Amino acid sequence: MSEIALEMRNITKTFPGVKALNQVCFQVKKGEVHAIVGENGAGKSTLMKVLNGVYQADSGQIFLEGKEVKIENINKAQELGISLIFQETNLIPQLSVAENFFLGKLPKTKVGLVNWKYMEEQVTSIFSQLNYKIKPKEVVVNLSAADKQMVEIARAISRNAKIIIMDEPTSSLTDVEVENLFSIINDLKKKGTTIIFISHKMEEIFTIADTVSIQRDGEMIHTAPITGLTSDQIVEWMVGRSVDTEFPARESKIGEVVLEAKKVCRKNLIYDVDFSLHKGEVLGFAGLVGAGRTELAETIFGEGKLSGGEIYLHGKKVSIKNTTQAIRHSIGMLTEERKETGLALDASVKSNIVIAKLSKLCFGKNLFINRKAEKEVADQYVKELKIKTPSINQTAYNLSGGNQQKIVIAKWLFSDADILIFDEPTRGIDVGAKHEIYNIMNDLVSKGKSIIFISSELPELMGMSDRIIVMHEGHKKGELLREEFSSEGIMKLAVS
Repeated sequence: MSEIALEMRNITKTFPGVKALNQVCFQVKKGEVHAIVGENGAGKSTLMKVLNGVYQADSGQIFLEGKEVKIENINKAQELGISLIFQETNLIPQLSVAENFFLGKLPKTKVGLVNWKYMEEQVTSIFSQLNYKIKPKEVVVNLSAADKQMVEIARAISRNAKIIIMDEPTSSLTDVEVENLFSIINDLKKKGTTIIFISHKMEEIFTIADTVSIQRDGEMIHTAPITGLTSDQIVEWMVGRSVDTEFPARESKIGEVVLEAKKVCRKNLIYDVDFSLHKGEVLGFAGLVGAGRTELAETIFGEGKLSGGEIYLHGKKVSIKNTTQAIRHSIGMLTEERKETGLALDASVKSNIVIAKLSKLCFGKNLFINRKAEKEVADQYVKELKIKTPSINQTAYNLSGGNQQKIVIAKWLFSDADILIFDEPTRGIDVGAKHEIYNIMNDLVSKGKSIIFISSELPELMGMSDRIIVMHEGHKKGELLREEFSSEGIMKLAVS
């Protein structure tokens, strides 16, 4: 029997205006963890969606254990033992864990009723194998990101998947949860399951992968055992050039206080938090999952109700009860979940850029939009932020994560926001796109904008921030100046 679990030959896939995959050849051995890396838009997810039957290739062949197969849809992929765990979990939030497991094929009793007992026993058995505790009756909407990820993995195992594809599985997990996931991956590998692992995080690739394949611009550039490679080599293959992976330097010209929070509270989430933000400053917020960083940012932006304390802008007390009022006060927020709350995915690049301040383009008592001006604005920001898109009329959904993030930035720049809240702005984007985001941040503060920067990656938080505030369970635990930054010091405060 062949030791090759999967082979994809000359896979080509074209979308309107974009050749996503160009004659891609890809081979995976049985029982290995095979990583795929590449910049956003390189074609990684598209290739895996072809393998999983989400997309149909324009041309090419797929072989499983040496036998050619046709994968017309997701159900066919599952029959063949292929399971794709999407970057955004593919679960129905209103249903229970057990119902999500057996979706579309609920087992019945002899009298034709749903066999709930059997379902719960099966789910409990799978999670027992994984040494992970989740109640079968728990509704998915109540689960943490880590628990949802485990439900996806357990569901794949329950379907006897021979090949499990994990697309950015750690993007919403803590370090402890990542360690647990890697332990489960290693156990699956020992049992002969093949894992295809997509990630932008180099440290994860070197920790978990046996082999790595690099994609660039829709083509497979290189495949090699991970042993003997360096992260710099991989990054250079990814982007086709040598990349400075350090954080870009800037000269800080920090001015007066533009925003001040005094004893800010949000019921059961934030407790008496004080901080100030200066003109031309990047103010970092550190903390573990559940520290309250996002909840505090949402409160400043009018997404969450202020239950106590005061907010001042340029020395004047303000009341921000909703996001519309925040925008009027020149505050913009790049949310952590850009696809859910930052973008209108089905709308064009152009529409997304102007949506937050459409009134700037209106005339005739706001009844008509100046289409010429709209196009000029979109063209300007696409050029300034180097947004890679075939057209300003391209649907935002079809762009890579890094380019989607740039669209959100463009939206807030067009809205004239002077205070920008960046919540995990580099999550799920590649090394090259991260560096572009960092340069954009530096350019913004050099022009007098002010940034609140939330990140779970300590190196980038320390590399980009002028000051860092550390939070724990809704409380401010400390404030560090640049010369005081250290991973140990921040983590000590974050867990205290």
